[in-house]
Amino acid sequence: MARVVVIGAGLGALAGAARLATAGHRVTVYERSRTYGGGVRALTRDGFTFDTGPALLHLPAVWRDLFLKTGREPLESHVTLRQLDPGAVHRFADGTEVPLPVTRSGLIGALDAALGTGAGRRWTDLLVRARTVWDATRRPLLEEPLTGAPPPADPYPALRRRGLLRRRVPTLAEVAADELADPRAAALLESYAVAYGLDPRTAPASTTVLPYVEHTFGSWRVSGGMRALADAVYRRGVERGVEVVLGTPVADVPVRAGRACGVVLADGTEVAADAVVDGRCPHAGTAPGRARLTVLLALRGGRPPGAPHRTVVHAPDRDAALAGLFDGARPLAAPTVTVLRPDDASSVPDAEHEAVSVTATVPPHAPATAAGAPHATTDWSDPATVAAAVERLVTAAGTVVPQLAERLLWHAVHTPADAERETGAPGGTVPVPALAGAPDAYRQAPNLATTPGRYAVGGWAHPGGGPAHAGMSGALVAGLITEGPHWRGSS
Repeated sequence: MARVVVIGAGLGALAGAARLATAGHRVTVYERSRTYGGGVRALTRDGFTFDTGPALLHLPAVWRDLFLKTGREPLESHVTLRQLDPGAVHRFADGTEVPLPVTRSGLIGALDAALGTGAGRRWTDLLVRARTVWDATRRPLLEEPLTGAPPPADPYPALRRRGLLRRRVPTLAEVAADELADPRAAALLESYAVAYGLDPRTAPASTTVLPYVEHTFGSWRVSGGMRALADAVYRRGVERGVEVVLGTPVADVPVRAGRACGVVLADGTEVAADAVVDGRCPHAGTAPGRARLTVLLALRGGRPPGAPHRTVVHAPDRDAALAGLFDGARPLAAPTVTVLRPDDASSVPDAEHEAVSVTATVPPHAPATAAGAPHATTDWSDPATVAAAVERLVTAAGTVVPQLAERLLWHAVHTPADAERETGAPGGTVPVPALAGAPDAYRQAPNLATTPGRYAVGGWAHPGGGPAHAGMSGALVAGLITEGPHWRGSS
């Protein structure tokens, strides 16, 4: 039985801690903030409850596996899941609305009806090619630990390569333009990358795996919000003997005789350990990706029956939106916005009210006085900047939520500056998922560090951002510690 110290109580770290404790290890988690869950948080006010971090669950099998392996219980005995159908509705500037039903026939029919005959087949054919990416990379990029080996090349089977001498796999934007014909369908594909903080103009074609995963395994709502999942994972760890110490930052990981030997807490206390699992974010200036701005709207009047849970309102000017988000253009243009209208009685005080969340991917936070900040940043502590951005998001939401202004009781804002303060992520940046062929700058920390006895877990470690990927990182680190450094995942 090893003594294991885990730094941080994010979702992935908690998952790893629960697995390690179940395997018989003595596990202590030190968390800098006063709560657990990392970026999976909620705001509760006047009977309304909103997610301020991720609000949907993908690949729920990751969490089903956790609860089966740590207690032989189904995930659904701890939380209630509901699959979204349609998974989303996409609205474009010309008024076109495209629902994405969960069935293949429904998907083809909906795209043909909205974008013209052939649009559905082109989209589903692209998803078939994306399955090639999933089949080739699922194990090395999701189910096996990253220990320093180079990531796999992009396996996407592009239909066309422009130029006689072209030897590279295209970017996602090139795939969208080459294979989908309609610019609205192209924008639909690109929106998956943008939602994860990836620039479709540079993201690899393997990014098509993101819509493939959503269409194949579904988008799921956790009743009570994603915080309910964090609560369940926390309880599972405590039940298995994990000690979680909140409000206790870790200052250092000392190394003796060439091996990590424990942690030094901020008050100078040294805690010995046989293994140290680090779930912290990288240092300022080294975190890739973008951040998120979320506006939480408390509305009078109940949610209309049949209202879609998720609507993506596309930017009216794609080029300007991408330039503002990734190139540092000023002023920021109207972004693509996601509007969530959950059918969840626990999120509202009664049936005569509705809780709506509006989210956009935005540049990370950097104060205007910060020296040497990357050019694609925004000062999210500036009230005027926040007010202008909120107005853009609420205006976009008003195109799909009738009478929004008249129904509004109050609103709250969660900015990248808030996320930075809560999680320690530089600029409030959200980690990106592992992708084949992605630039080196987007590569996550290996689960097995070069220093013996030290491991990395959570969204900033392999296999990257998102609740499912973070949960898998916990499984990978637990396997490495329990089975040894040569372990390469469950078969």
